Amino acid sequence: MKKIAKLTLALAAIAIAGTSAFAKKQKVFKIGAIQLVEHPALDASYKGFVDGLKEAGYEDGKNIKIIYENAQGEQANCVTIADKLISQRCNMIFAIATPAAQAVANKTETTPILITAVTDPKTAGLVESNEKPGTNVTGTSDLTPCAAQIQLLKRLVPNAKKVAMLYCSSEENSRFQINLAKAECDKQGLAYVDATVSNTNEVQQVVQSLVGKVDAIYSPTDNMIASTMATVALVTTPAKLPVIVGEDGMCQGGGLATFGINYYELGKQTAKMAVEVINGKKPKNMPIQYLDKCDFSYNKETAEALGITIPADLLK
Repeated sequence: MKKIAKLTLALAAIAIAGTSAFAKKQKVFKIGAIQLVEHPALDASYKGFVDGLKEAGYEDGKNIKIIYENAQGEQANCVTIADKLISQRCNMIFAIATPAAQAVANKTETTPILITAVTDPKTAGLVESNEKPGTNVTGTSDLTPCAAQIQLLKRLVPNAKKVAMLYCSSEENSRFQINLAKAECDKQGLAYVDATVSNTNEVQQVVQSLVGKVDAIYSPTDNMIASTMATVALVTTPAKLPVIVGEDGMCQGGGLATFGINYYELGKQTAKMAVEVINGKKPKNMPIQYLDKCDFSYNKETAEALGITIPADLLK
């Protein structure tokens, strides 16, 4: 009888231990991360997100597991990755850039989705409104001050009469920004022409076709152009053609200057929202957030090569 009692207690202890181990295992929150393409801005967003989570007490490999995937600029890859992350039963998905966010949002209406580097989530069809998403999607916008960027172009290239709008025709975020930029060009008395690309192989040829036809180029936070800025600069810098860009990473790639947001800080801001979701808050009730501060940045080597002097007040 005692042996049976001991055996029962032992089995109960094993069951309790197993249940405890299972509970501990369940506490690891699984986050899928999908990034459209590699370039400094999006890379910084991802790093800021991971660092922001860590600062809040959520560290990959400890109490959370992050499954990171990069689509290498291919929309088809975004769809494949979205399917993969959903099949792996991620508790949350972090989507970087509009096409990545759209791919995931089209696959699930239940898994919480945190987005970043999406210019206008409403226009992209991700939320019912930016003020009250009403869906399983929320996050941060990378809307930059397009009007201020055109004003910067006018200031740095005062004799400019005609501007090329360089962007990828299939990126919704770029079309949204280009319309804002065109409105400011109208105010500034600048003529403009669209210079669109549909894939990276077209970039060099399209930029080359602009030489001698425009006085400057404007490119917003366009993922395709950002990932090929070195190619753009190979044409524009020798041709003395200034390029005003949407963010600092594009300056590093050879663009002249920008008033842009800090994508690392944008990623950290998204992490704060993710923590709220981990703790039970619903994305549908969380407004899209924006960074208030924009910084001036420029490429010193490009400015010197173009013979452009940066006004002292911008360097303070």
